Parts: sequence; C-alpha cells; structure tokens
Amino acid sequence: MRIRASLAGVLALSAGLTLAGCSSDGTPELKVVGAFMPQPVSDMAAAFLVVRNEGGSTDRLTSVSSALSDDVTIHETTDRAMRMVKSFEIPAGGELDLERGGNHIMFTKLKQQPKKGEKVSVQLHFEKAGNITVVLPVKETTYNPKKQ
Repeated sequence: MRIRASLAGVLALSAGLTLAGCSSDGTPELKVVGAFMPQPVSDMAAAFLVVRNEGGSTDRLTSVSSALSDDVTIHETTDRAMRMVKSFEIPAGGELDLERGGNHIMFTKLKQQPKKGEKVSVQLHFEKAGNITVVLPVKETTYNPKKQ
C-alpha cells in the first residue's frame, strides 16, 4: 500500500513538472527595447526597435498600427533595397532587430509630424503573443544609437 501511494505521488509530481516545463518552454516571452523614431522631415517616418524573445517558442511580428498614420507597414532591407513584408520571425531565444539601414517600421501619409522630444504610441501585433503597445520617443532626425 505504502509503495503504491509513493509511486502514485512520484508519477503525479513528474507529470506536473512535465506539464509545467511544456507550458513555459512553449510560449514566446517578448520584450521590446531601444525603440525610437527619428523626427520625420516629410509625410513619411520610420521606427526602429529590438524585440527579444526570451521564451521557448518562435513568434512573428505580423503588423504594426498607430494613430499617427493609417498606413503603417513593416519593411525588409536587402542590398540597400527595401520591400514590404507580411511578417518578421522572432526565434525562441533570439531577437528581431529593426535598425537604420536595415529592417524597419514605415509610416506613410502621416496625420501630423511629431517633433523631437514628443512620443508616438504604436501597437505591435504578434502571431502568438498578441498585441504589445510601445511608446517611441522622437529623436533628432540623424539619431543613430550605437550597437551594444
């Protein structure tokens, strides 16, 4: 009787640990850092940021929205040519780096031109993690942070 109860307890405990491991390893854990928007000089603007995935599952950035523009897209830059894409992958344990000269968020037909020191709110839409609101500080037009 005692052996059966101990065995049942061990099995229940190991099943619980297995389930807990699956749920934490199978979920993306996204964190956005280094977000900014250079002050626009026309009715177009770009935004840059890094999305870190500290979870155990890949996710995808599928779109971006903002009250600043009804036309916000994500762009890939290859060989100095940019093109709109449907999504960007953020691998488990990896990151998505949207940076000057590379992949980025593009705003066209701005409703207003934000000035240095102001903030612009955007919603990042992810396949698994849902929506994350990010506040972009507007920096000088030439701002380009050094890589860390």
